[in-house]
Amino acid sequence: METQQAPSASGKVVITVETSVNAPLEKVWTYWNQPEHIVKWASASEDWHTTNAVNDLRTGGTFTSRMEAKDGSMGFDFGGVYDDVKEKQYIEYTMGDGRKVTVSFMVQDDEIKISESFDAEHSNPVEMQRTGWQNIMDNFKKYVEAN
Repeated sequence: METQQAPSASGKVVITVETSVNAPLEKVWTYWNQPEHIVKWASASEDWHTTNAVNDLRTGGTFTSRMEAKDGSMGFDFGGVYDDVKEKQYIEYTMGDGRKVTVSFMVQDDEIKISESFDAEHSNPVEMQRTGWQNIMDNFKKYVEAN
């Protein structure tokens, strides 16, 4: 569960969050990508939740998730287009605002190491972004290992 920050070749700040999940690769891949699972784990804190998810997991396919505060005070859509998908190995996508994300799935002994790197945005502090994305990754790990 280490996090890193590095400038990309374009000078953008790229943030990396990671975790290792104690589950088979097939289960990890399914829970990461199927909408009925995404809505169970894709939140950065207990007071937020994902109310809807649609996912066309293929190169050129699109995805969207609706994230909302549980008290109804705010919400936003998170979405993008898949640039490259290698089943059970790698996902690369471009978010709606043009930022790039890569996610890799690697088998290490009896666990699956997930590494997710994304271009930082300029509206929020880097540490806040890192913490939010790591919290989502940690929620994913808890969800998969509990189900």
